[in-house]
Amino acid sequence: MRNVVRNHDYSDQFIEIGYNIAYYRKHANLTQEQLAEMVGISRSHLSAIEAPNIVRKISIDLLFNIAAALEIEVYKLFVFHN
Repeated sequence: MRNVVRNHDYSDQFIEIGYNIAYYRKHANLTQEQLAEMVGISRSHLSAIEAPNIVRKISIDLLFNIAAALEIEVYKLFVFHN
């Protein structure tokens, strides 16, 4: 029987994803306002995703939309450089 994983804390991973979004956004010379508009969210929502002191969960759909807007493969948002 497989173990059931529940209530695992992925806070560090969500913060790393936010760092990666900010990195690739800056690399693409986009402001938070520009990227947020491209993917249909508010600038404050994107700011919360990128903020290292806020853990903001993010949907898979939004991750794919952000990657497409940044013209990167979505897996790059999951490459963590601790």
